[in-house]
Amino acid sequence: MNDTTFIDLIRHGEPQGGPMFRGSKDDPLSELGWEQMKGAVPEGETWDVVVTSPLRRCCEFAKQVAGERRIPLVTEPQLQEVHFGDWEGLTAAQIESAFGDHLKRFWANPVANTPGGGEALPAFYDRVGAGWRQLLDDQRGKRVLLVCHGGVIRMLLARVLGIPLEQSFSGFAVPYACRSRIRVDRSEHGEFSALLSHTPAVQD
Repeated sequence: MNDTTFIDLIRHGEPQGGPMFRGSKDDPLSELGWEQMKGAVPEGETWDVVVTSPLRRCCEFAKQVAGERRIPLVTEPQLQEVHFGDWEGLTAAQIESAFGDHLKRFWANPVANTPGGGEALPAFYDRVGAGWRQLLDDQRGKRVLLVCHGGVIRMLLARVLGIPLEQSFSGFAVPYACRSRIRVDRSEHGEFSALLSHTPAVQD
């Protein structure tokens, strides 16, 4: 069995409605979002499987890629974006107007400043970790395209690079259609993960 797995992470493109704290809000990609994703995934690239979040801004593009390349499509609910509670559907300006400096404190330390009614970051980290382990077990030795969210990518980079959760939302830029590649090697001595690349897409 091939014990090396390559996972290409890609964040979804711009959703309809533009930038906001979406979390669980299930908007599809905008026209620009589709262009961003197509530009980030050239036709010549190939994978063995596509894994996706169940939210439309991810799964509709993932379905297209899998169909064009005639490869399996797997939906992983545990890799859905963090739920932002009272901030769902609000822009940063609206949050600042309604909740004062809570957003600023969240960016400084998201562990200690969960939005009201939102998913606590340690719980989100554990959920994403469970989905990640499931992906690695199911897709061991394959080349995987994972279509997911900015928060999910931050949790996975924090896991691979050992970034403290308190710094996980400030250590990396993860814009729309951003791509990262992770290599995971497994042996009798355990599992080793390495970030091979992190390439923010050019935004219009």
